[in-house]
Amino acid sequence: MSTGPDLNLVPSAETRERNWLPLIIAAAAVLVVAAVVVLVLEHGRKPPTVMPISSALDPYAASLPITGLVMSESGNLAGGKVTYIDGHIANKGNRTVTGITVQVLFRDPAREVTQNETQALKLIRMRDPYIDVEPVSAAPLKPGAARDFRLIFDAVSPDWDGAYPEIRILHVDSN
Repeated sequence: MSTGPDLNLVPSAETRERNWLPLIIAAAAVLVVAAVVVLVLEHGRKPPTVMPISSALDPYAASLPITGLVMSESGNLAGGKVTYIDGHIANKGNRTVTGITVQVLFRDPAREVTQNETQALKLIRMRDPYIDVEPVSAAPLKPGAARDFRLIFDAVSPDWDGAYPEIRILHVDSN
C-alpha cells in the first residue's frame, strides 16, 4: 500500500536520447562573445608604423632635446611584457609644439636594427596613483617649457640587445 507518489527506484531499461541542441547553442554563444571581445580589443589598436631609417628628421627637432631616459618593464594580464621608455623633452625653440612623432630604433648585438617603430610622443599627465599620459596636443609644449614623456611598447623584438634604443624626432606639429 502506497501513500505517497510512486517512486521508481530502479532505473528503467529504456535509454533516453540526450538533447544536444542547448549545449550547441551555449557553445556558439560563447564563441560569438569571445569573437566580439577580440574584435573590440583589436579595433582600437593600430599596427606600428614603420618609417625608413633614412627618413629625414624634422628641422625643429634640434630645438627639442631629449634627456634623462629611463627604461622599465611590467607584465601584462596576457603573460607578456610591456616596455616603457620615460624621458624628458624641452622646447628650446620659439614655437609652441602641439604634436611630436618619434621613430624608435631597437638594435641587436651586431648593431643592426631589429625593431623600427614610429609613434606619437605622449606627455606624462600625472604620476599618482598611476602614470597617465596624454597627447602633446592636450598640453602644448610652449617655448622654454619642458615635460616628462612616456613611450609604450607592447612587444619588443627578442633579438633586441637590451641597450637604450635610438629615438629620432621625425615630425613636429607647431603653431
